[in-house]
Amino acid sequence: MTWLAVGAGGALGAILRHGLNAWIQRGNPLPGFPLGIFVVNIAGSATIGVLAGLIASNRVHVSPDVRTFLIAGILGGFTTFSTFSLDTLNLLRSGQSLMAFANVAGQVLLSLALVAIGYRIAAA
Repeated sequence: MTWLAVGAGGALGAILRHGLNAWIQRGNPLPGFPLGIFVVNIAGSATIGVLAGLIASNRVHVSPDVRTFLIAGILGGFTTFSTFSLDTLNLLRSGQSLMAFANVAGQVLLSLALVAIGYRIAAA
C-alpha cells in the first residue's frame, strides 16, 4: 500500500509541477530566469513546512499511508526541494547546525558540479 501511495501521489505531484511551471513561464516577466521552477520549489517548501508542522503538533491527524501519499508522493513528485528543505530544517531543529550546513552546501555544490561534469561528458 505504501508504494502505491508514493506512486499515485508522485504522479499527481509531477502533473501539478509541470502545469504550474508551464503556466508561470507563459507570463514570466523575467526572460531567461526559471521563474516557474523557482515558484514550484518555494511553494513546495512552504507546503511541506505547513503540513509537517500540523502533523507534528497533532492538529492534523493522518494515517501513515496518507502522510506518505501527501509528503513523499504528492510533494515529492511536485518538488524534491521541499523534502531537502524539511530534512535541513529537522537537522537545525535538532541542534545539528554543522550537518544542516553540510547538507545544503554538499547537495547544492555537488549537484551543480556533477550536472556540469555530466553535461561536458555527454556533450563531448
